[in-house]
Amino acid sequence: MLEISTEKIYICCIVSFVMRVDWLAISGIVIVLLLLGGFLWGLPNYKVYARELNGKAQLKEAEWNKQIAIEEAAALKESAKLIAEAEVIRAQGIADANEIIAGSITDEYIRYKFVEGLNDGNTEVIYVPTEANLPILEARG
Repeated sequence: MLEISTEKIYICCIVSFVMRVDWLAISGIVIVLLLLGGFLWGLPNYKVYARELNGKAQLKEAEWNKQIAIEEAAALKESAKLIAEAEVIRAQGIADANEIIAGSITDEYIRYKFVEGLNDGNTEVIYVPTEANLPILEARG
């Protein structure tokens, strides 16, 4: 039979324990080195990635701002067209009213308005000879 002394068992346990501690220490060191290497490699790459995302976000924002400016310009253009159309309609109304007035004013109506103005007492008549023999009025109020 094989005789094993307690001293031999004790020494084997110590050697086994030391070998196990060495493997744990080595594996721990390897893990720390891998993490440190990954951090040192990943940090610059993350900065590049973050800048790329920031650039893409700024580009999108610029595109949206451009689109907003285009839409606002289109709205101003449409507004200017509608304002111009309203002015044309207003001018046409004034022209039509002037035609009606011009067609309905006669010399008798002008004389009537002249006499009516004389009767209210607020006008002063200055006679100036003209070709049509109509006085020029100066109203003072």
